[in-house]
Amino acid sequence: QGPLAESGGGSVQAGESLSLLCEAPGYRYRSYCMGWFRQAAGKPREGVATIDGWGKATYADSARGRFTVSRDDVKNTASLQMDNLEPKDTAMYYCGRRGGPTCNTLHPDDFGSFGQGTQVTVSS
Repeated sequence: QGPLAESGGGSVQAGESLSLLCEAPGYRYRSYCMGWFRQAAGKPREGVATIDGWGKATYADSARGRFTVSRDDVKNTASLQMDNLEPKDTAMYYCGRRGGPTCNTLHPDDFGSFGQGTQVTVSS
């Protein structure tokens, strides 16, 4: 099993969209709860969205209605579609994996593995 690797970040204007991808060779994503997290400069890491092994998604209040988390069990990838981005969404975004298919919480402490992150910058 390889490490988690995020991609898809970039610099966009407010109102635009980005799609983030999380890949990890050897993982069977349906066996794990996968999550997306972000960390802005000077702030702690926070949960954005999770998707459990059965495809149920949970969102932080800041993401609900604008972000969509999904999982591709054939490609073993997880994605985060981010629409109507706002400057407050600027952060390093990480995907994380939790042992087992159940997602208990959005708190990053509940996840044991993270990738290196991908930067998202939204300007007004």
